[in-house]
Amino acid sequence: MSTMTRIALATALILTSATGAFAQEFTKGTVKKLDTKTKKVTLIHEELKGLEMPAMTMVFEVKDDALLAKLKEGTKVQFVAERVNGKLTVTQLK
Repeated sequence: MSTMTRIALATALILTSATGAFAQEFTKGTVKKLDTKTKKVTLIHEELKGLEMPAMTMVFEVKDDALLAKLKEGTKVQFVAERVNGKLTVTQLK
């Protein structure tokens, strides 16, 4: 493997790591509606910088039952949302 190829691969890994860390940024929101049967939550949220979305109200999936149990309508939360299998999903809560 040439030196240039190694440098290119190292740069790609650094950029990928930086992007991954950026995607983990927590966003403030308020739980507007909770549907435990479909495992979905409607959040009024600030800008989702990692997903390049403005502040709005939208529905997210919540695959983790432990996270779902922490949500209650009217509660203020800090959360991380990511695209999981093409669907916006809450992956972390504070």
